[in-house]
Amino acid sequence: MKILVLGAGAIGGYYGARLIEAGADVTFLVRPGRAARLAADGLVVRSELGEFRQPVRCVDDAGVRASDVAYDLVLLACKGYDLASAMDAIAPAIGPQTRILPFLNGVSVYERLDARFGRAHVMGGVSQIATMLDADGSIAHYGKLDVVIVGAREPVQQAAAEAFHALIRTTPGTRSVSDNIGQALWNKWIHIATAALMTCLMRGTVGEIARTQDGKALMRRAMSESLAVADAEGYPIPAAVVTQMETRLLDENLDWMASMARDIANGAPRLEADDVVGDLVRRAAAFGQDAPIAQAAYCHLQVYEGQQRRGA
Repeated sequence: MKILVLGAGAIGGYYGARLIEAGADVTFLVRPGRAARLAADGLVVRSELGEFRQPVRCVDDAGVRASDVAYDLVLLACKGYDLASAMDAIAPAIGPQTRILPFLNGVSVYERLDARFGRAHVMGGVSQIATMLDADGSIAHYGKLDVVIVGAREPVQQAAAEAFHALIRTTPGTRSVSDNIGQALWNKWIHIATAALMTCLMRGTVGEIARTQDGKALMRRAMSESLAVADAEGYPIPAAVVTQMETRLLDENLDWMASMARDIANGAPRLEADDVVGDLVRRAAAFGQDAPIAQAAYCHLQVYEGQQRRGA
């Protein structure tokens, strides 16, 4: 399988490395600075599931435009706020049989990809992993959690989904093919949106929130707002998944916060606020649902981003 990976950051670099280990023909579409670092040091992944360090094939935007390579799959693992430029970058690589596999947060990103490339090109993908691109250009994988779920959103994608799974399942981690990938996408989004809106709003970990006087009650209210949106959209979250959410997000001992909350703590200039929390707020409003916790969180995130833009 010939795969183009957009970027070689925390997610794209990690899974690109695993796919190389699995025997895939992988090329990374990267900016010049990242290409120079990779040429000098190779792609480096540090993980309890196995280290990776070797040279990799890279191409830039001009190289993709000039190439006649027919890619079987494009792995897309950018942030939501970079999706517009990412779509422009990969467009020349999308042939009649090319499938796009997004590992992005939220469900609105699929609407944007479908509008640009057509739904038949866009498969469904879920990844659950904690990775970070370090200052030295290496990728750090924290813990052993590494879950990948892929699935066909249209029957024409089934062969590609199964071919990708056949590769990725030979690498360490939990890998599966879903026959209802749409539901899997909603399950993940509702979980991360709830976690993000609460840990960002409260500027604390799940455990710190749960140990306060009203923290668990507010977390339950946030969950109910999120779950109501999923119900209204026709993707009710299964009881078993809701139980997992409750167990995790009400845990007084869980020293964890959503990645967006960590971004705020680190002074990140941009956040995935619109695709993770803002989209939830807009969908709730469209259904006439009351979502004050989500609205407060989204307001908080917009204030933060405005301050960052002004250099406050």
